[in-house]
Amino acid sequence: MSHRKYGLDHLGCRTARRLVSPALALWLCSQPFAARADLYFNPRFLADDPAAVADLSGFEKGQEVPPGTYRVDIYLNNGFMTTRDVTFQADAQGHGLSPCLTRGQLASMGVDTGRVPGMATLDSTACVPLTTLISEATTRFDVGQQRLYLTVPQAFMGNHARGYIPPELWDNGITAGLINYNFTGNNAHNTTGGSSRYAYLNLQSGLNIGAWRLRDNSTWSYSSGGSTSSNENRWQHVNSWLERDITPLRSRLTLGDSYTNGDVFDGINFRGAQLASDDNMLPDSQKGFAPVIHGIARGTAQVSIRQNGYEIYQSTVPPGPFTIDDLYAAGNGGDLQVTIKEADGSRQVFSVPWSTVPVLQREGHTRFALTAGEYRSGNSQQETPDFFQGTAMHGLPAGWTLYGGTQLADRYRAFNLGVGKNMGYFGALSLDITQANATLADDSEHQGQSVRFLYNKSLDETGTNLQLVGYRYSTRGYYNFADTTYRRMSGYSVETQDGVIQVKPKFTDYYNLAYSKRGKVQLSVTQQLGRTATLYLSGSHQTYWGTDDADEQLQAGLNAAVDDINWSLSYSLTKKRLAAGARSNAGDQYQYPLQPLAAFRQPLGLAARQRQLQPVARSQWPHDQSGGPVRHPAGRQQPQL
Repeated sequence: MSHRKYGLDHLGCRTARRLVSPALALWLCSQPFAARADLYFNPRFLADDPAAVADLSGFEKGQEVPPGTYRVDIYLNNGFMTTRDVTFQADAQGHGLSPCLTRGQLASMGVDTGRVPGMATLDSTACVPLTTLISEATTRFDVGQQRLYLTVPQAFMGNHARGYIPPELWDNGITAGLINYNFTGNNAHNTTGGSSRYAYLNLQSGLNIGAWRLRDNSTWSYSSGGSTSSNENRWQHVNSWLERDITPLRSRLTLGDSYTNGDVFDGINFRGAQLASDDNMLPDSQKGFAPVIHGIARGTAQVSIRQNGYEIYQSTVPPGPFTIDDLYAAGNGGDLQVTIKEADGSRQVFSVPWSTVPVLQREGHTRFALTAGEYRSGNSQQETPDFFQGTAMHGLPAGWTLYGGTQLADRYRAFNLGVGKNMGYFGALSLDITQANATLADDSEHQGQSVRFLYNKSLDETGTNLQLVGYRYSTRGYYNFADTTYRRMSGYSVETQDGVIQVKPKFTDYYNLAYSKRGKVQLSVTQQLGRTATLYLSGSHQTYWGTDDADEQLQAGLNAAVDDINWSLSYSLTKKRLAAGARSNAGDQYQYPLQPLAAFRQPLGLAARQRQLQPVARSQWPHDQSGGPVRHPAGRQQPQL
């Protein structure tokens, strides 16, 4: 409780007239009150002895809590930044608390301390008088919510994309081990009385210690029965690697077994070391490719951007030119509808079409990869030479991207240079050329060039997406790095197939370096049919120098959903050069919920969980165009739970 102290001059005018002359009374009434309006908390309401009561003077000055250190959630310009311990001191007027934030803490939250006059001269650990150095800045401490609200004008903020989190706030996590597994198996009985068993286990294990991540991938397979009495029980180690983030470079260091990205050169497996950009360390609004939006606002305006009818961006911009470079990547392209709503209610509306290909980068963004190690294919016909590979891609203004790289080994040298462009209504394309010098297994030396063209275009009006149209042309002397790792100029692998009547060998991984690759065309198209169906088509055609034979591959399918039933129809065709004919396969699949068995409880006292059981019915119709009989016609399978 509190009361106010009042002086003699707070008496009413009637009392004054009785004590002094009328003239003096009029003078007293015309003067402003000099009353003491300060809050005063009487300690006797809390205890008989005032000395036993804590100092209440802070509450009299408007302080809800005494100065000290409190754990608070910090919000900067209405956006949550972090949770940390903050020391609060009494402000200069003594009416409240002022947060003690260091220059480094403000910088970690996005404040550009270099733009604030006088802040650079302060010690790095000193309290920054934010409202003194930036007169427009404000601070507010919500004691009940334990929140500290800071507002700083945009002119003093760094240029960070949406979703940006300062690296100082990143956490490596706790030390922990982990293991993921996938187990499958079957037990088959045939009409002749025989049976066979098969089981497969995939183990993915790991260990996290600080910033380091250790990972391992191993498999176990077991088979028995069939037409032979042989059994197989085998463990196989697939790969292991150690990795960690390199935060200043926004990249990841990998030691051990890994693979290279196939954007510039063909992707290959290796055992060694790799330092490569990691887009997962970027804000979500900086991942992938998206166009940069430029516009001009006549006054303070609201800018909104829509794609396919959905609003994907909204912001308020000051008068004059503006740039929006932190759009979230949405698909492979489309038309962006930009609306500028001025303060007077007028609107500017324009469209920004865009598309992307794999090499395109955002303006100002650089992506790189450096790899050194030994080639690792798992094919006994190939050697494991040491090699080095470096690639880089950089986003330029106006939707351009410049990229290139090199591959260096004892028997191989290649250099690549290319350019990509977002052409708006006309889609996106990239064009590059590779110069290579190769020494093959017979010690013959070759040199050649390969030109690659990629194109992508989305047609929102028809729901068609030409995801990738590509063409590569190579001269007769062009070979890639994998070609130089073969021990011989030609060869193949042999696998055996256990059949009921005979054991028939199967030839795989056939190659002949005398026929180098010539031209390759590839196409991938997706067509949306209504709201629940999608039709897809993809294929490729590879030709070779010195032969009319070609590799062909075709895949087509239809995915749809009707009520609770999901179904798909697919067809595939594969033809390998110098192989006996071609192999095609067609099939369908249905998936539907089984309501009577929709849920069950886990035993052994574990928490009850509901699991949707999805029976699946499949059928396949393989066909061998070489004229041979199809020995394993697939009948319709029973629903699998």
